[in-house]
Amino acid sequence: MKAESAAQARLLDLQGLDTELQRLGHKARTLPEAAEAAELKKRLDRLESELIAAQTRVGDAERRQRKAEADVDQVRARADRNTKRMESGQITSAKDLQSLQSEIASLGRRQAELEEAVLEAMEHTEEAAAELARLKAEREEVLSGHTAAVARRDTAAAEIQWDRERVTRDRERVVQEIPEGLLAFYEKLRDQYDGVAVAPLRYGRCEGCKLALSTVELNEVRAAAEDEVVRCENCRRIMVRTAESGLAAKAEQ
Repeated sequence: MKAESAAQARLLDLQGLDTELQRLGHKARTLPEAAEAAELKKRLDRLESELIAAQTRVGDAERRQRKAEADVDQVRARADRNTKRMESGQITSAKDLQSLQSEIASLGRRQAELEEAVLEAMEHTEEAAAELARLKAEREEVLSGHTAAVARRDTAAAEIQWDRERVTRDRERVVQEIPEGLLAFYEKLRDQYDGVAVAPLRYGRCEGCKLALSTVELNEVRAAAEDEVVRCENCRRIMVRTAESGLAAKAEQ
């Protein structure tokens, strides 16, 4: 392939812009702010689920406590009625009086048991409520962190997008200065070699594969016409000759 040396030199500019676009694309995909926001979103989702479960536990504990308190009230009310009947003097039968006293004693024991159950239920309710309060506080903290991380992520992404648009505009200008056939060849090589199609020959070394050319290879490049597109024998990328290639220095020896 033939192309003016100026057009070949512009390939280096184009490669630099494409490499920068690749770098910006990778940076956009691997933003630490995005990873932080994603991790906080996962924590937030987990906390939402834990909050629902905690709210359910509080509701269940409160219902058990109300049930225990209602049972105590019912037993206490019955014991009060029996005590008033006994104290009213209306019961004259010794047998009935003994039976009533026995029931009052039994109700007293039952009331003590139920009051113990109420205390236990209250403890469970307090524990469940404390856990719910803790989860709510943690959720607020994580939500605040997530909001801030999203803002940082969006700011960083916007800056990258601005850079990409700037580089893309520069690329469009450079593309206009490169012959169509050379540009198509460049794009084909980019697809084959991980986005790097062209590299300068600097001090006898291909900057594409970082390998030094042999004396025979250097002589072949030196003998090539100025408008000939030369390629590295090692990595097969286009090698652009520059003032730093070292070819002139070799020619003088």
